[in-house]
Formats: sequence, C-alpha cells, structure tokens
Amino acid sequence: MHIYDKYCNAMFTVACRYLPDEEAKEAMQEGFLKAFLNIQTFEKDKTFGAWLKRIVINQCIDQLKKRKLETSPIEEVQLEIVDDEDWLFDSQITKQEILQAIDQLREKYQLVVKLYLLEGYDHSEISQILGIEVKTSRTQLRRGKLQLRELLKKYFNEARH
Repeated sequence: MHIYDKYCNAMFTVACRYLPDEEAKEAMQEGFLKAFLNIQTFEKDKTFGAWLKRIVINQCIDQLKKRKLETSPIEEVQLEIVDDEDWLFDSQITKQEILQAIDQLREKYQLVVKLYLLEGYDHSEISQILGIEVKTSRTQLRRGKLQLRELLKKYFNEARH
C-alpha cells in the first residue's frame, strides 16, 4: 500500500493525459496490478517511478486500442529532417491551452505528441510502445506539431477578436 499511496496521484495524472477520468482510474489500477504481479522484472538500476509510468502508459494505450484506435503506419511519404526540439509557441498561449489543443489532434498524432512532448520518450521508445516504425513516429510527430500550431493560431486569433 505504501508504494500505491506514493505513486497513485502521479500515475493518475499520467493516465488522465490519455483517457477520461473513469477510464484513467481503471487503467492506472490495472497498471499497478501488472506492476505488482511482475515486480520481479523491475531492474534495480532503473527508477521505479519511471518503470511504473511506462506500464501505466502502456495500459492506457491498450485501452485506446480496445476502442479500435488504429496505430498502423500511415502512407509512405518523402521524409524530411525535422528539428524535434522546435516546440516554440506564442508566449501568450498558456500551458493549459496547449494541452487542450493537443487533445484536439487526430488520435494517432495525439499519442505520439503526448509520448514525445509530455512523457519525454524518444522515437525508438515510441515505436516500441505503439508498435510502429521509427520513421512513422517522426512523421506523426511532425504532422501533429503542424496541426497543433494551426489549432493554436486559430485559437489565438479568435481570442484576439
């Protein structure tokens, strides 16, 4: 119970990034259950919180997949080298507005943007989590970032008028 009490609020917050409250609570609890049942796989040189967070995120993604979310590779396109670190937005836009805009992205872009931007996973980790190619992760991140910018521009222009 000590471990659950220590991590439950943080893991619920993580789960809420992907699912509505009730589903997030269920995913968080399933994640804890999986962690406790597989505690022998925890590597002592890793951070327990990071290990648990990954389990909870995977549980959220599993629930999304149950809803028929398809994370299959998108059509092949000419790929460009993209600066993944270029996440600058108008300084008058709040963090909450950015999070709300992320929630409006197409689901396949939303997942990659959340895993990359909010959780800090790199493209190889995202490809493993979602079962997609690394280049698909990069493409979906780029497209998600472009959609996000457009949503924020639209929101900012509407707010000014």
